[in-house]
Amino acid sequence: MASDQHLLTYFTTMDNQGGIIVRDAPKFDLDLYISNYRGRTRFERLLLIGQCSVPLCVDALKAAVAEAKSGKDINRYGDVLECIKIAAPNEPEAEVDQAWVISTESANHVETHRLETELKGYKNNLVKESIRIGHRDLGEHFESIGDLNAASETYIKMRPDASTQAHIQDVGKHIISIMLQKKDWAGVSANVNKVLVNMSNEQQNTDQPYQKIVSGIALLGSGKFYEAAKCFLETGDSTVAAQHNDIISLNDIATYGGLLALASMDRQELQSRVLDNSSFRTYLELEPHVRKAVTMFVNGRYSSCLEILESYRADYLLDIYLQKHVSMLFSQIRSKCIIQYFVPFSCVTLDTMSKAFAKPGESFEAELVSMIKSGALNARINTIDRLLVAVSTDPRAAMQKKALDAAKNYEKEALERIRRMSLVSAGLEVKGTHKPSALAGSSLPGVGDIWYDGNRTQPGPGESVA
Repeated sequence: MASDQHLLTYFTTMDNQGGIIVRDAPKFDLDLYISNYRGRTRFERLLLIGQCSVPLCVDALKAAVAEAKSGKDINRYGDVLECIKIAAPNEPEAEVDQAWVISTESANHVETHRLETELKGYKNNLVKESIRIGHRDLGEHFESIGDLNAASETYIKMRPDASTQAHIQDVGKHIISIMLQKKDWAGVSANVNKVLVNMSNEQQNTDQPYQKIVSGIALLGSGKFYEAAKCFLETGDSTVAAQHNDIISLNDIATYGGLLALASMDRQELQSRVLDNSSFRTYLELEPHVRKAVTMFVNGRYSSCLEILESYRADYLLDIYLQKHVSMLFSQIRSKCIIQYFVPFSCVTLDTMSKAFAKPGESFEAELVSMIKSGALNARINTIDRLLVAVSTDPRAAMQKKALDAAKNYEKEALERIRRMSLVSAGLEVKGTHKPSALAGSSLPGVGDIWYDGNRTQPGPGESVA
């Protein structure tokens, strides 16, 4: 009971701070999940799970404490210690390891002094390659101890001493690593473009997985789901992509690519870009539920697609890059399913729609009203007969409008051509700055808006133009 009370206090605090609380147990095993990663992302993921997942909270926080103590970042140790002291104060990991803190802080100070001294020596010797390596080593040290601003500044100082394309790429990748941790998505996109400059085709093919992964994460963070989906679907060789598990795992690529494609692509694109994509099929084999959900949508089994995704919602909410977008992604996918379900029919009973899509304890009619008001669903609700009726456009009226518009455009262009011929035959010349033509698509030279006036008369021979 005491532990439950501590957890209740802990998650109440997290909820008050605006955190997302996941009460359902995820489908992954924590140890197997975190074994897919290396580097600093391991701690970030463990801490997020410890702050959000009720069933895995204590285990994740204990693992995060061990992960922090395996590194040199004292601030991270302090962050997770604050959490575990509230969530599980009786656990051994909740006690401050003061000896480790003091020894690690001292070792970090000594290492910083050593690397700075070495860098000064390299600068005195004026050897560019040594200076570059000195900045790189110092930047990696700052990154490992959690001083991301100092690390970023140090990596930027590598640029003047980068003499080859490989060096420029190395600088860019180090800076991107810092910006990913800071979640500076605009900076990530800008530096990815710098990395790709002047690269040969062979180098681009080798670095394609890294470039697509990083660009996809940046676009996802910016809310550009369609562009992000294309990046993940074009990741390419899974063997090369597996080397970048300090950012995301192969399972994440499958999940991100499938979810984002479901939210932003139509049925034809899902078939061609996802299901028929031979290179992406390797990733989908790691997450068969994503492939199954996409297949269900393409085959028109929309309720089954939504059920599969809903069963994995807890997993998605515990992902550091996906968490903030889960609600929006699920909403877009659900709207697409409802729209596609309704497309073949002129009217559908509300009871039938409710059986297929209604959430427990929620009004489905209110959701339909919202979709109709936003323009996503072109229909109206018959509350008397309880029907959802499609609002069809009049094809004859649309065709007539198109024909009238074409006739008007032809008339305008013909008038301009007649005026042009009259000016040429009269030996007149239009002088002054050229104004944009009244016709957006007209390619007639020398005819400005000044001549487009239906009431003006054409000048005769010997007459001057006003």
